[in-house]
Amino acid sequence: MELLGKRIVLGVTGGIAAYKAAELVRLLGKQGAEMQVAMTEGATHFVTATTFQALSGKPVYLDQWDARMPNAMAHIDLSRQADLILVAPASADFLARIAHGLADDLLATMVLARDCPLLVAPAMNRQMWEHPATRRNAAQLVADGVTLFGPAAGEQACGEVGLGRMLEPEALCEAVIGFFQPKVLAGRRIVMTAGPTFEAIDPVRGITNSSSGKMAYGLARACEQAGAEVTLVSGPVAVAVPAGCTRVSVKSALEMREAVFAALPGADVFIGVAAVADYRPVNSAEHKIKKSGAEMSITLTPNPDILADVAGLPNPPFCVGFAAESRNLDEYAEGKRKAKKLSLIVGNLVQDGLGGDDNEV
Repeated sequence: MELLGKRIVLGVTGGIAAYKAAELVRLLGKQGAEMQVAMTEGATHFVTATTFQALSGKPVYLDQWDARMPNAMAHIDLSRQADLILVAPASADFLARIAHGLADDLLATMVLARDCPLLVAPAMNRQMWEHPATRRNAAQLVADGVTLFGPAAGEQACGEVGLGRMLEPEALCEAVIGFFQPKVLAGRRIVMTAGPTFEAIDPVRGITNSSSGKMAYGLARACEQAGAEVTLVSGPVAVAVPAGCTRVSVKSALEMREAVFAALPGADVFIGVAAVADYRPVNSAEHKIKKSGAEMSITLTPNPDILADVAGLPNPPFCVGFAAESRNLDEYAEGKRKAKKLSLIVGNLVQDGLGGDDNEV
């Protein structure tokens, strides 16, 4: 319920992406937002007002002369009650009208009369988005303080491929949640490791652990929403990359170390969340080792300590470590912090949720 108590007006304009706005209403409402929908006449050709009324639990506003509001001033009353107005999809026509201050329907009038932030998610054919007039209108809106989400690139309803798709509802929901977060990390670059490493014994077997990556990915999401530029150097996990974060995929500890140092220049903070294997096989078999009745031994060699190597640089970033222990948490975590010369360490007991959806630190 990250949007609990927030009042959001969703404006829907004419375009095939209007059907996605229905899912967006559901997702934002699920996060606790109080939703009010206003549609342009063009939007009603793609989705009915009944759909949005059912999902939002409120009547949908279509007409600037709607008498349901006191004094028949829906354009003022709706916008002044809102914490933000989000227009998704925002057509090329709508961008042009609000860039020039037109107020020829309820939604455009509401945008002009607002005293809350305006967010728009453009959606149109790629050539319409690339047209100089649209680019000028988009630039003017940004200069006026409007936040643009997208558009995304991909296959479009017309069959063409390129920029112009509306961001998916899940991405827009994340963007709205992030919009409300204080930008305490604005201008900061953060490099973070995530997940387990996989140290190959042969092409199909290896040494790894039960780290899911969920802790690191949740932390990356929070840092990005706080305004940071986040690079995730991640071992093999099945977790979606948080919106706005850059993921660099690796497998072994050696690959992770190389990727970390490649991403490190200019970083303000380094957070070592990954559960890096302490050891790796000295030799990895080129082909799958066949099963036999004989005993087999594997010689292991220590992996590099990525966190200690970063903290030991002449001018290191602010270094944060993680200590996952099964006992004596305070003692072992503080010992690790001192030994690696870290600015901060986060400790947790593995029995409190390693690999799960919930954890305690």
